[in-house]
Amino acid sequence: MSITTNVTRLLDARKIPYTAYETPAEKLGALETARFLNVEPASVFKTIVVTRERPRKPLLVVVPGDAEVDLKLLAAALGEKKVFLPSEREAEQLTGLQAGGISPLALINKGFQVVIDLSAQALGEIHISGGQRGLNIKLPVDALARLANARFAEVSR
Repeated sequence: MSITTNVTRLLDARKIPYTAYETPAEKLGALETARFLNVEPASVFKTIVVTRERPRKPLLVVVPGDAEVDLKLLAAALGEKKVFLPSEREAEQLTGLQAGGISPLALINKGFQVVIDLSAQALGEIHISGGQRGLNIKLPVDALARLANARFAEVSR
């Protein structure tokens, strides 16, 4: 059975190789998703919404599921004094997506700056949310970075 969404259409149109996985529709964390897919937790990345002091335009930070965003490292990488984690509800309002389904793939061309943790480069391919709960996408890290116009930085611990 093939899964068709705006994200998979985009990947198909750009001829980016990927594998789509259906996961339970309730909100799963990255570690639960890794267990469900029977893959290494470090290969399942989560997308965290972060805001700055000024401008308040949020950014998306993609980090390994078994790590946390280090706000000090992230602020330093961005040349900011401070960055903030909004509440889950605020993150949903800022992105228009449900927590558990927030993905840079679903927010391409929506003005979000994307930072991917440096550890992703060593993996080749990573799993990320497909832009909705119940959809996980495995794709090449370099393809994700190109599509999302992302930069790499050490931003997790």
